[in-house]
Amino acid sequence: MIKFNKTYALLSVLVFLAEIFIERTTGFVRYTLGDVFAVIFVYSIIKSFLDISILRAALIALGVAFCIEFLQLSNLQHYYPENYKRAFGLLLGSSFSIGDLVAYTCGIIMVLIIEWKLWNLFNPIRR
Repeated sequence: MIKFNKTYALLSVLVFLAEIFIERTTGFVRYTLGDVFAVIFVYSIIKSFLDISILRAALIALGVAFCIEFLQLSNLQHYYPENYKRAFGLLLGSSFSIGDLVAYTCGIIMVLIIEWKLWNLFNPIRR
């Protein structure tokens, strides 16, 4: 079940670099596209280390993203240690938004479409 995958690890690094770039922007790019890329990053990290199905990895990534978003409904952000307030704020967020849930879902749908297309490209059905 645990198996390192170089392709997904490289994708993780590329998406992480894109997230760093996105973090420096504002508006739609940061708040929506950033969330789309965040769930893709979680998915690629999962697939980097676990040899599980595409659908299972996608559902786990979406579940992690939704759990973090719903945690923002609590007052947890008020208890972040002062030294780590900025880092926790970036990683865990500070306010709940249904738009974020939609962005996460769109990101996972993109992942599933791309994976399905690649799967069919490299594994054609024999007739």
